[in-house]
Amino acid sequence: MRLTARRLNRATLARQLLLGREPLEVTEGVRRVVALQAQEAASPYLALWNRLASFDPAGLDAAFAGHAVIKATLMRITLHAVTTADYPSFRRAMAESLRASRLFDRRYSETGLSAADTDALIPHLVEYMAERRTNAECEAWVNARLGAAQPRAWWALRTFAPVVHAVTGGPWSFGYRPSYLAAPLPDHAPDGRDACVQWLAWRYLEGFGPASAADLAQFTLLTRSAARDALDAMRGRLERLEGPGGSVLFDVPGAPLPGEDTPCPPRLMAMWDSVLLAYADRGRVIPPAYRALVIRRNGDVLPTLLVDGHVAGVWRPAGDGIEATAFRELPERAWLGLADEARALVSFLAARDPAVYRRYAHWWKELPAAEVRVLPG
Repeated sequence: MRLTARRLNRATLARQLLLGREPLEVTEGVRRVVALQAQEAASPYLALWNRLASFDPAGLDAAFAGHAVIKATLMRITLHAVTTADYPSFRRAMAESLRASRLFDRRYSETGLSAADTDALIPHLVEYMAERRTNAECEAWVNARLGAAQPRAWWALRTFAPVVHAVTGGPWSFGYRPSYLAAPLPDHAPDGRDACVQWLAWRYLEGFGPASAADLAQFTLLTRSAARDALDAMRGRLERLEGPGGSVLFDVPGAPLPGEDTPCPPRLMAMWDSVLLAYADRGRVIPPAYRALVIRRNGDVLPTLLVDGHVAGVWRPAGDGIEATAFRELPERAWLGLADEARALVSFLAARDPAVYRRYAHWWKELPAAEVRVLPG
């Protein structure tokens, strides 16, 4: 089967629950979309608000507090919210990359510490973190065992050791001063790394496919050879499709492939929404001309307007409404749909954080605009 770019877009939106809000429980919603990027604490909440019917943020609060959903450093060496069921295999698949990202970093090597120095601390660190610990407590604990102040040792360990973020309160469960816990790992070790990488690849295709080896590598930050090896090992279980320009795509059997004319409602997407970052070719959702506008030079990914399944601008709270900046002229029906979403979003934010993402407002000075409207709440 050969797929057009537009049909690939609709496949992504279907699997990411963006063609229509689904009546799912929170943990099942997280499982369906695989992973929610979570370095900004509000973003998993807004991501689920865009995807789940009648989403109650208290449900995600409870899932985080009860460890049904875990926040940890995983794919792309960034914070993600994933289900507890997926976490052990995801972590095992990513552990080598996470470890290399810190131990081969000049900031670590300049300390004079060896990899063995931090590796030796891990089992004792896990015991220490059976209860919630702050950054300062963990750094002091590590330094006491190294016999010297080595802040980069804890910086490295918190990335690749089996630790997760602990709930600290605030409107979105996690504040700007993180605390940590030992990860709730299963009694038995997960399968070997190769099997875990294959599981991660399978789950990625369930949530973001059809996709290429390059896409999988981009989503995870695994090497392209590791991504290719995982897909090759699964060849007998995967479907092979042809994408635009003859590209080779892989998919799980029976996954939805809606027609390219399937309607897509407008959405006000969270910062760092995973759907914007899951592919080597970001053009599946972000028009190439807009990529540098919404993915800023320091890696910030702005909250976007999704119109007909593609990024069309950005949004931010403004007074009692939502300021929507369109990068192109939009039809009036799109504005009406965005206005409906804005009213719902203002109501959703009211009890939590009406000025969400306010510390990123400086980016708006650099953005072009075909039209700016303040959509009332």
